[in-house]
Order: sequence, then structure tokens, then C-alpha cells
Amino acid sequence: MQQSNRASMVYMMTNREASNEVIAFFRDMNGLLTFMGAYPTNGRGTGTREVSPATANDGVDPLASQGSLTLSRDGRFLFAVNAGSNSISSFIITGNGGLVLADVKPSGGAQPNSLDGFGNLLYVSNVGSDANHFASNISGFHIENNGRLTPIPGSTHSLSTMNAQPARVLFTSDGRKIVVSELTTNHLSVYHVSGNGTVTGPIINDSNGMGPFGSCYLSSGVLIVTEAFSNGLSSYSMSDNGILKVISGTVLNGQKTTCWVTTTRNERFAYTTNTLSGSISTYRIDGNGALTVVGLTTSTPVGSPTGLPIDAGVSKDGRHFYTLNGNQGTVSVFAINDDGSLVRLQVAAWANSPYFGSQGLAAL
Repeated sequence: MQQSNRASMVYMMTNREASNEVIAFFRDMNGLLTFMGAYPTNGRGTGTREVSPATANDGVDPLASQGSLTLSRDGRFLFAVNAGSNSISSFIITGNGGLVLADVKPSGGAQPNSLDGFGNLLYVSNVGSDANHFASNISGFHIENNGRLTPIPGSTHSLSTMNAQPARVLFTSDGRKIVVSELTTNHLSVYHVSGNGTVTGPIINDSNGMGPFGSCYLSSGVLIVTEAFSNGLSSYSMSDNGILKVISGTVLNGQKTTCWVTTTRNERFAYTTNTLSGSISTYRIDGNGALTVVGLTTSTPVGSPTGLPIDAGVSKDGRHFYTLNGNQGTVSVFAINDDGSLVRLQVAAWANSPYFGSQGLAAL
């Protein structure tokens, strides 16, 4: 089934400790969301427990990552991490946007927190666990046609250090490399992807700023990375051997905890969520990958309970931007104007009361 025949949806994840679930919202032609259903992952989340002592234990962003919930690039499958049970779940997306659980597999490590796929490959980053002597790593899987996951022998690979905290695992746009942002080492580790799905590396690059977190890889070959501790966004070019060169270094936005990033479909603008400021910054991306801050808006209306935005995404038609408010379990909905500016349309809720611990957002 082609993606164009599928319902337009937005998904988020509860990350509940007892039983993790994916929450599905139907997205209408105006971008507005209606709760559709909750789908168990058959795994456990962490609730408000943080996966690492390096991040604030406030329950707002327990997995400290981008990509804990991710779509396959053809829109057929949805993948979720279960950081509380060291597993990942695979769902088939039905024609009406509902989810059918296809598989649950051990993640190849402890406390998985980010996923990305390319073709029939899926890679997961694992934070590790000092208490159980599990190191941080990445591990690979083949995605079968029925959505089941097959671990790739020899694909589990360490990061730049044994206890690096991965925040994002990301394929390049051609699928030939993987980039892992490491929040606590200030490294961007690059791996070469082999024909059999294993990786070699890492090639260790220094982040321009402190706390590299979220990232996107543009079709032009430009990598953009948020810096949670510097509160900025940097852009890089990448050579064939995996060495990064700074294009724009730490372009500050004057906000706090700049962690997640996504781009418009035409890749002319990027949006960062600045969690502790409750805001979203708009950056212009020029043809060379240089960045300029051009706008700012709050995630929730002024005068209403402040939403602290974390995970974010843009709809496949490129018309709407969505962000999960980690202190509420709500999703803020925005229309995207031609100049990249955002117009808030809705704050959608699936529960009757605020919910801490939710994580992940994927827009279809």
C-alpha cells in the first residue's frame, strides 16, 4: 500500500513504566488532531525515571533523545523503544492509521532511547546501565516485509566511550553512514554502513557546542545538530571519510535547553524546541547550509498552562508542525507559513489530566 493511500496521523508514546503505549491521533485536512486510540508496545517504559544521571530528574524528558518513536521512510512501519524492558517494538500501520504490533525484540543493549531506519535497516542506540555493567552502544536489525525484526550479527558497536550517552541515532540521506550525537562526551560519532548492514567506526568528531542532542540530515548532505547545553544549532558538511566540517557554529537563539530539531519539507527552515523556555525557534537554512534565527513562538498560548516542548515533527505534506509537551502529554499543532513562521492551531490532549513521562513523536 502506498503512503498516499494511508490516513494522515500523528503518533506519540506514553513511556509508561508498567506498560508502554503508542497514542494515535487522526490528522484532518486542516492539521487538527483527534484522539484515535492507544496501542500497547508489549514492553515497558521508564515513566518519569531518567535513563541517565547526567540529565535533570524532572520527568519531562526521561529518555533524553530524539527518535524514540520513528517511522520507516516508506511510512509502512512505526518503531518504538521500550527503555524499561530493553526492547524495541515494530508496528504495521494500517490504511486507517491504526497500528498492528508486528514484533518485539531485545534492543541489543540496555535502555534503548533512539531509532532510525533506512531501507530494510533499523538501528537503535542504547544508553547502557552502569549498575548492570552494560556499555552504551548501537545495534542493527533487518526489517522484514511483515514488520518483524531480525538482529544483524556483528552489528552491535560501541560509541566513542563506554559510557557515552547517545541522544540520536541518524542515517545519512543516502544510507551510507550513521551519525550518533553523544550528549555527555560532546562527540558526533560517524559510522560507515557495510553492505551486510553492519557498521565500522566510529570516526569521532567534536561537536562545535556543548551537549549535542537532536539532529537532521538534509538531502544536500548538510547535518544540523542542536546543542542542549549551549542552547544553539550548528550545521556541518561531511566528507566521504566521515569527518565533519562546521558551516555555522552554535547559532544561539537566546532560549533554554535547545534539544530537538526538525525541518520543513523543502529544507529551507528548521525548528528547534527549547524545552525549559517553553518555546520553538525558527532558523533559516540557506543554500550552503548556513543558519540564521528568524522567529520564536511559545508552544502553548500565553496565559494557559505552559507546555514544555520536546519531540517534534512536520507532517508529510509539509503544511503542519507538531510538538509534544513533555510536562503535559499534549501535542501542540501549528500551521507552517511560506516564510517558515508558525501559527498555533490547537493543543491536543488524549488524557483528562497532565501526564509526565511521555516521549517521542512521529507525523505521517
